[in-house]
Amino acid sequence: MMEQNVSPSGTQNGSGELLAWHFVDEALRDGRPVPADGEKLAHGAAPSLCVSGLHASERILDALKYAPGNTICRVECEDLATRQDDKLVCATRTVLWRVDGEDLLREFARKVALDVADLWDIPPGVRKFLETGNENFRVAARAEARDLSRAYARDDNVPAAAAAEAARAAAARTHAARATGLAAAWAANRARGDAETWVRYNAILEALVETARNAEDSDDEWGDFADELEMDMG
Repeated sequence: MMEQNVSPSGTQNGSGELLAWHFVDEALRDGRPVPADGEKLAHGAAPSLCVSGLHASERILDALKYAPGNTICRVECEDLATRQDDKLVCATRTVLWRVDGEDLLREFARKVALDVADLWDIPPGVRKFLETGNENFRVAARAEARDLSRAYARDDNVPAAAAAEAARAAAARTHAARATGLAAAWAANRARGDAETWVRYNAILEALVETARNAEDSDDEWGDFADELEMDMG
């Protein structure tokens, strides 16, 4: 992959800061606790891509490839050292806000699988699961999609096999949500086979994250209002 060295004092826009995406689990990879929103995390040494430092990705789908957990963070990176096509490393990273990706990553998987439903003879039960996420249809949908994917592969029908595999991945509850989302996106992207699909899927995932964030903000506002109302009535 193509690498670009970045001067410590600035990024391509000269601001010295860059917005990016980063996924976390309950702790950082080195065992440290995940910082609170707004708290700067400093590496404390010269960062080196894939060796040491604080990593992130400018596209959320690229960040998903390296995700250790399902919590999606919007981060601000400072003191960039190196930028690669799908990731970067910096010396200072700040989480601006975060959302729980458990449900939305599975929704994303279903959306991208539906995006390629026109490339294969999708069974009604599989479509119903992808459209609704209803657990009552999931197991049967996974089995049907898996069997048809294998049949299409035997016939060398690559687009149809990949499209069916995207549906199977979306219905695979045994995998972590991050793995489900990434597997479905990879398969659907292969089924489409054009340069714009990955960009479009990135936009879909970003939109889902923004929707989840806005919903959390609305819940917080309602909670504040309810607390104030309870105090007034008390």
